[in-house]
Amino acid sequence: MRLLIATAGSRGDVAPYTGLGARLHAAGHTVVVAADARSAELVRHSGLTFHPLPLDRLAAEGRTGAGLSPAAQLRLAREWAPRAADALAEVCAAGTDALLVSGSLAPLGLVAAAGLRLPALGVFLQPLAPTREFPPVLLGARSWGPYGNRAAARGAQALLALAFAPGVRHLRRQLGVSGAALGRRRADWPVLHGFSPTVVPRPLDWRRGLEVAGYWWPAEPPGWTPPGRLTDFLQAGPPPVFVGFGSMAATDPERLGDLVARALRLARVRGVVQAGWAGLSVAGDDVLTVGEVPHSWLFPRTAAVVHHAGAGTTAAGLRAGVPAVPVPMMLDQSFWASRLTALGVSPALLPFRHLSAERLADAVRAAVHDPRHRHRARQLAALVTTEDGAGHVVRAVERLG
Repeated sequence: MRLLIATAGSRGDVAPYTGLGARLHAAGHTVVVAADARSAELVRHSGLTFHPLPLDRLAAEGRTGAGLSPAAQLRLAREWAPRAADALAEVCAAGTDALLVSGSLAPLGLVAAAGLRLPALGVFLQPLAPTREFPPVLLGARSWGPYGNRAAARGAQALLALAFAPGVRHLRRQLGVSGAALGRRRADWPVLHGFSPTVVPRPLDWRRGLEVAGYWWPAEPPGWTPPGRLTDFLQAGPPPVFVGFGSMAATDPERLGDLVARALRLARVRGVVQAGWAGLSVAGDDVLTVGEVPHSWLFPRTAAVVHHAGAGTTAAGLRAGVPAVPVPMMLDQSFWASRLTALGVSPALLPFRHLSAERLADAVRAAVHDPRHRHRARQLAALVTTEDGAGHVVRAVERLG
């Protein structure tokens, strides 16, 4: 089949689909990944075809929504939704046999699939459907109880629908999709979730067709070798602590770098700091700043990982079997951070807005020196690495055909 995987977001929102796409390609399918243009190199290096989608102005300017108010993020999403809808419909119509769409583009993807009469499969990185068992992932980690959680999730879905409403209306008019037809699609379409049931068990109150598949690990970059200065640093002393915030942009990267440097000194640990979109740069005899390094290679060589708790980085840390110190900033990150603490992999979550060198140092010391966290991390790694999340998707695609 000719498959289109459509997703939105930064590197962590795209990387899992490179491994998934590679697995589908190995099963004999032709795979195109449609995402923001900044992911082109990542996708093409995985051996897959890339198609750019014009998703938002911030992406075009190389920025994220970190620091923007929810109202500002909503306004930007509504502004760009019709343009993204047109682009998605165009690539769907260009010889696609089936659409695999992320949760971030599902409202538009369902309309495109209905209008073009394409089979569609949800491939979500987050659990978005309402449930009594946990709060909506986009609204933080605080539980409102069984009935409150479901009500809050419906509210979050209403906000998502509001963000995409201009694009949905535009695409329905363009493709002649009735409200009844769209409603039928929403009611029973299959959705597979790319995380481990060990980390988030499938809620008992989910409808049929919503399944937890297991993680989709990013494709390994072909021919990649670690830079010599990194291997030299790793060999020069005990395993360091990784610090990185991925594509989260800091308003004051110099201050954040100073905070990280002080925290590492207070904790008396060596550090590998990833520059990322925050533009971090920390210097010192016991600290090395690096650019892009595959987490699958680096994380197993560390004593602990400090990160923003994005879905992809959280998965990479669990796969590596190392303790974590999550520093959530926005959206679903508080949810994943709370899962890490509940599972015993992390001593605590540190919301970015309350971050200090002293708090970070205390958490790092606990993560590195309390053997319970490493023991639990290794237990979970042994479980999640035996699951075949991509295989579940391959079988689901075959059922679509």
